Amino acid sequence: MEAVLQNAVAAAERLWPLLAVVAFAAITLTSADWLLLRRASADRRPSARLGAQLTMLGLTTVALLGIVLVLPVSENTRGQILSLLGLLLTAIIALSSTTFVSNAMAGLMSRAVGAFRPGDFVHVAEHFGRVTVRGLFHTEIQTEDGDLTELPNLFLVSHPVTVVRSTGTIISATISLGYDVSHAKVETLLLEAARAEELEEPFVRVLELGDFSVQYRVAGFLRDVKQLLTTRSNLRRCMMDALHEAGVEIVSPNFMNQRQLEPTQHFIPEQPAGEAPTAPDESPVEERIFDKAEQAGRVEALRAESERLIAEAKAAEDEARDSASNVRRSLRAQAERRRAEADALAAELAAPEAPPESEARTEGAKPGK
Repeated sequence: MEAVLQNAVAAAERLWPLLAVVAFAAITLTSADWLLLRRASADRRPSARLGAQLTMLGLTTVALLGIVLVLPVSENTRGQILSLLGLLLTAIIALSSTTFVSNAMAGLMSRAVGAFRPGDFVHVAEHFGRVTVRGLFHTEIQTEDGDLTELPNLFLVSHPVTVVRSTGTIISATISLGYDVSHAKVETLLLEAARAEELEEPFVRVLELGDFSVQYRVAGFLRDVKQLLTTRSNLRRCMMDALHEAGVEIVSPNFMNQRQLEPTQHFIPEQPAGEAPTAPDESPVEERIFDKAEQAGRVEALRAESERLIAEAKAAEDEARDSASNVRRSLRAQAERRRAEADALAAELAAPEAPPESEARTEGAKPGK
């Protein structure tokens, strides 16, 4: 009995450093995971989530090395275990280099380039939508159907990405008309349609002289890109209205119909007598389709505004130190105002959803929206 007790005490003496390190590592990793996730959730920035993931990966690696170093084995065995772990890590990196590591490196490269940010419209391959999340391994976009699509970052860096500029873009539509219609008349009507949709600097181009029809392209500058889908639809509607009201058929000479018709018969729909055309819904459909992307873009704008205010406050404080007493008081008051505005924006970022007033201040929302 005494021998068994002595063996148990000796085993405990050999194992207690390992048990202590395992317990310390478990407590540290659990606490770090809770703190980092809480901080990332409050910050809302994808970069904060990325930093939390990288920090947890580093802490886990250090914990494993610490456990191996205190194992109650000989130095030779410990060296073999470390070599085995190194080979295992090398094999994992080699096997997943085309997916895991490649996506991570592509994500880091995308952030370094900064081609797009949350809230931007992007078009890559057959995918089109607004960016909602930029993660380490994938980028999430919200499509025209309001669905969320995750694109691997490796896919983004290996395909051309078209980003709609937030300052404005060109909206265009094409149409084919017969050679029996004068191009001067067509161009005038298409320009009227573009102006009716309030596109800036509209223009018309002749794209192709086909065997049976002429293809035209009408385009104009759209400043508010958030109304991209609605404006595209309304432009085509205005084109039909302008051409039909002028008596121009939207059919090319290769149009075939099995009925025998008079040469003067036109295919122009008639408006019901006494009824005005149905007005489109004034509420932008993009607000419902891109709700998550809109929120992501608003948060990004608030964050940029907060950083700008903090920088202005710091610049005012630095300038106040080297100024006269009468100027110093004004600069310090200006710095305090900038700090207060930055704190208000920080409170909005911490809220579940930014209020409309912040959107009006940072994005210049139109009155009455």
